[in-house]
Amino acid sequence: MTSTPTARTLPDALTIAAVDLKRPDHRAALLSLLDEYACTPEGGHAPLDPSAMARLPDLLAARAHYAGWLAFIGDQPIGLINCFEGVSTFRARPLLNIHDIVVSADWRGRGIGRALLDAAESGARTRGCCKLTLEVLEGNRRADAVYRACGFRPYELDPAMGRAVFLEKKLD
Repeated sequence: MTSTPTARTLPDALTIAAVDLKRPDHRAALLSLLDEYACTPEGGHAPLDPSAMARLPDLLAARAHYAGWLAFIGDQPIGLINCFEGVSTFRARPLLNIHDIVVSADWRGRGIGRALLDAAESGARTRGCCKLTLEVLEGNRRADAVYRACGFRPYELDPAMGRAVFLEKKLD
């Protein structure tokens, strides 16, 4: 049985910082952690395209609705959460969608993901958001357990209509 990380398991030296894309060390941490994630089964087993990596920091910096946080042990980046503000049309309020969450393999199971989720929640509350949203792969049971322990639930409006399903249509 896998235990769910709690705040008690957090390393004492952990710091969470808002991503500042003007800082070269934050840009490097973002790219390194995303590339690490991309190489895992959850990320598709392939490193990020070098041209995408070259464009990403400036693209994110140009987006007013981007928010991200990095987890550090000392100067070592060990976790990342990338979020984008959207709108709940039914509530006429902003929402914050968690697009990526990454914890380096050596640091998983120590509460880092939960700390990043807490940072995103705090940021969402500061922005006046009515909810946080995210997607998780069915086979990523460990992440799903953490999300559920943090209060995330499958989305439905009417049980007779069933749960929402995330779909995509690639354009290139």
